[in-house]
Amino acid sequence: QVQLVESGGGLVQPGGSLRLSCAASGTIFSIYSMRWYRQAPGKQRELVASITSVGTTTYADSVKGRFTISRDNAKNTMTLQMNSLKPEDTAVYYCNTAGVRITTGWGDYWGQGIQVTVSA
Repeated sequence: QVQLVESGGGLVQPGGSLRLSCAASGTIFSIYSMRWYRQAPGKQRELVASITSVGTTTYADSVKGRFTISRDNAKNTMTLQMNSLKPEDTAVYYCNTAGVRITTGWGDYWGQGIQVTVSA
């Protein structure tokens, strides 16, 4: 079984920075895509950023130039560096992995989510 654990959330003032981390554990042979989603109260979950195993990244327009996604394939970890945070970035952030090769085949997994609050 694969587990994803997020860390690094919390409360930050507007303009501040936070760094989220996600660690995948279990018998994992490879992970194609690692992603961060977020869901604000009353809104749908949205894709924030993604990164493939070869380092190709995508970002939501709302975070381009402020957020940076990275990963360590050897450690099955991912980070999201969030700078110049705005109140509208407030949400529960979820780690997601897609195309995870495990002993029994392939799977997609979600973390439990971590709260990020941007407020003065």
